[in-house]
Amino acid sequence: MVRWILIAVLAVGVTATGIWGYQEHQEKNAILVQAENSYQRSFHDLTYHMDLLHDKIGTTLAMNTKEQLSPQLVEVWRLTSEAHSDVGQLPLALLPFNKTEEFLSKIGEFSYKVAVRDLENEPLSDEEVETLQSLYETSADIEKELRNVQHMVLEENLRWMDVQLALATNDQQADNTIIDGFETVEKTVSSYSEGNFGPSLTGTSKENHEYQFINGNEISEEEAREKAKEIFRINNDTDLTVAESGEGANVAVYSMSYDNEDKHGYMDISQKGGHPISLIVNREVGEQKISLYEGMETAATYLDEEGFENLEAFQSSQYDHVGVYNFIYKQDDVRIYPDSIQVKVALDNGDILGLSTRDYFRNHQERDLVAPELSLDEARDKVNPNVEIQEEHVSVIDNNLGEEVLTYEFLGTLGNDSYRIFIDANTGVEVKVEKLDPAEARL
Repeated sequence: MVRWILIAVLAVGVTATGIWGYQEHQEKNAILVQAENSYQRSFHDLTYHMDLLHDKIGTTLAMNTKEQLSPQLVEVWRLTSEAHSDVGQLPLALLPFNKTEEFLSKIGEFSYKVAVRDLENEPLSDEEVETLQSLYETSADIEKELRNVQHMVLEENLRWMDVQLALATNDQQADNTIIDGFETVEKTVSSYSEGNFGPSLTGTSKENHEYQFINGNEISEEEAREKAKEIFRINNDTDLTVAESGEGANVAVYSMSYDNEDKHGYMDISQKGGHPISLIVNREVGEQKISLYEGMETAATYLDEEGFENLEAFQSSQYDHVGVYNFIYKQDDVRIYPDSIQVKVALDNGDILGLSTRDYFRNHQERDLVAPELSLDEARDKVNPNVEIQEEHVSVIDNNLGEEVLTYEFLGTLGNDSYRIFIDANTGVEVKVEKLDPAEARL
C-alpha cells in the first residue's frame, strides 16, 4: 500500500515538474519572440530610414531655392537621428559599429549646422556642396549593403537572437551572415574620410571619447564578483552569475546577475578599475515609508560610499513607491550637466534599485573653465520677461551640436508651468529651454 502511495506521489511530482518546466519554457519563448520582433522591426526601420536619408540628400543637391533648402536639411538631420536610434536598438553592443554611428552623427551635425544659419546671406559653399555629394555617394553604398543584409534575412529567415548569442559567446562557427553584412557596412563607412566634412566644428572633437574616465587596474573575475556583492549590498552566500563582454565592446565589462527568492539583480562593472556602469534590481516595492527627500539622502550616501565626489542632486521624480534622482558633477560651483548619474531608490526601505553612471564615465574630466563674458544681470535680461526667475546657476551643457557650452541657468515659472532656461554666458544666445514635468521636484 505504502509503495503505491509513493508511486502516486512521485507521479504527481513528475507531472507537476513537467507542467512547471513547460510553463517556464513557454514564458522564455514568449520573451525571445518579443525580443526577436523588436530587433527585426528596428533593423527594417534602419534600412527604411537609410533609404529615405539617401533620397533626401539627393533632393538637397538638386535644390536651388534657399526657402526649401533649410527645411530639407532639417529633415536630413531628423532622419539621421532616427537611423541612429534604430542602430542603438539592435544587439550590436558587442560588435564594433563605431564608424557607422559616427558617420550618422557627422551627417546630423553637418546638416543641422547648415540648416540653422541664414542661407540667404550665407549660401552653401563649393566645399559644402562637395561634402553633400560625398555624403550622397556614401549613403548610397550603405543603403545597398543594408538592402543586401535585409534580402538575406528575409530569404533565409535569419534570427537576430542568433546574432546576439554568437556575439555574446564569441562563436566563430555560428552562421554569422548578419554579422558579416554589418561588418561590410562598417568597412564601407571606414573608407569615407573625416576630412570630407570640411572644417572642424568648433569645440567638437573628432575622437571617440566613449568612457574616457574609466581608470584603474584590470580586475579579475573573482575581484569583480566581490566588488559586485558590495555594490549590490548582498551577502557573500548569494550566488552570482558572471559573463564577460565580447571583443569590440565600447567598454570591457563583467556582467553580473543574481536571483534571490523575490529579488533579481543585474549589473555591468568595468574590467578596468571595477567601476559600476549600470545596476538594476527588480523586486516588488511595498508601501512608502520614507519621503522622496529621505530617498535622495540615501542615494547621495550610496554614491559617496562608492567613491563619487562633488556631486549635487538637482532633480527628483517619484513613480509609485520609487524615487528617481539625477546627480551632476560640480567643478568650482559650476554645474557640469554632461557628467550625470541616475539613481533609483525604493521608498519602502531605501534599497538601491537602479544606477546608471554611463554619462559620467563617458564625459567626466576637469574642464578649463574661463570667466563668462556676460554678467549675470546681462544674461538675465535675455530671459523672457514674463518668466518669474526663482533660481540661478552657472552650468556647462551640451548644445544641439553636441558642443559643451558655458551657460547661465535660470529656473523659473510662467503661469502654472516651470522651465529651465540656459543662456550662453559669452554670447547671450538662448541655448536651450526645458519645460519641467509636474512629477519632477527641485532639490
